[in-house]
Amino acid sequence: MTETVSFPQDRTCPYLPPTAYQPLREERPLSRAALYDGRSVWVVTGHAEARALLVDPRLSSDRQNDAFPILTERLAGLTRRRIELLGVDDPEHNTQRRMLIPGFTLKRIAALRPQIQQTVDRLLDAMLEKGPSAELVSAFALPVPSMVICALLGVPYADHDFFEEQSRRLLRGPKAADTEAARDRLEEYFGALIDRKQLEPGDGLLDDLIGQQLSEGALDRQELINLATILLVAGHETTANMISLGTFTLLEHPRRLAELRADPSLMPAAVEELMRFLSIADGMLRVATEDIEVAGTAVRAGEGIVLSTSLINRDTSAYSAPDALDWHRSTRHHVAFGFGIHQCLGQNLARAEMEIALRTLIGRLPGLRLAVPAEQIPFKPGDTIQGMFELPVTW
Repeated sequence: MTETVSFPQDRTCPYLPPTAYQPLREERPLSRAALYDGRSVWVVTGHAEARALLVDPRLSSDRQNDAFPILTERLAGLTRRRIELLGVDDPEHNTQRRMLIPGFTLKRIAALRPQIQQTVDRLLDAMLEKGPSAELVSAFALPVPSMVICALLGVPYADHDFFEEQSRRLLRGPKAADTEAARDRLEEYFGALIDRKQLEPGDGLLDDLIGQQLSEGALDRQELINLATILLVAGHETTANMISLGTFTLLEHPRRLAELRADPSLMPAAVEELMRFLSIADGMLRVATEDIEVAGTAVRAGEGIVLSTSLINRDTSAYSAPDALDWHRSTRHHVAFGFGIHQCLGQNLARAEMEIALRTLIGRLPGLRLAVPAEQIPFKPGDTIQGMFELPVTW
């Protein structure tokens, strides 16, 4: 076994795994790491092993299990509170997921594409009018998915300042009291919104759940509030980070960017490769409920497991030259969206938003470049979703 590495750690480059994780890469497919409180967990870095474990019913996502691994002190308080969908196991998870699937089908997302394009164009029009410089996170990367998820759910975008701030506090603290207070505020917000929608229904996914699942008793009010909170937070935070960090990565790889400008049909492949390359949600968490053998190693019941997305997606047994950005490789089977029963429900929506946003951005701003040296741009710490706090650009 390698010397114990602490997990998580900050990246030294926003699009590369932390350099301190190198021992974990060398020790594939799994090794020990230490969490913030000194607790030892298994970190899985092998691609084949990760995909096998993510479909193994002997692993649990129940965050209320006392043995469940927690990556930071500020998130420890949330383990006392139920997390729908992400924090429950089958058969309950399957019941909740089936309620939501109609809102995220390929057909539903295809129907949203014109609206996503209009949103992107409108935001770029405003940027160009104010230009020739902008802070891309606040002007573009965040409002694109925020507007889209609001439209899909039936949440008033006029409230975006409130829920974006609460989402930030929920995911990044800085203290446990901040994360718990943010969740309280979001739950209060959705409780009031559900009450209003029961009196005046709209046409969003939240309205559908109220009119069908809530009214028929398949969901209770608190479950619906919890689901709405997860969908809203996950629906804009992750994609916003992918758009901003994806743009930064493209600007740092000018030859790859030139390829996309010369052949926009490469964009779907580029989005998949960026998902693999960036792996912004690094650390899928599970707890073993039974003994499991992984690559000849015994993982005991009650032991915590962290599946390191950034390292799994750079496993040399699955990808040739994994540290290179390459639109022409096959990126099938990456785990940036997870795998198994908890694979990201909104992955098709995220793909559509990223394809449209990045293609239109680099197409309409051919002179797009960083407005400050890359090393001056602040990016997020390793204990949250990876991305940029700010991205100053000019054109």
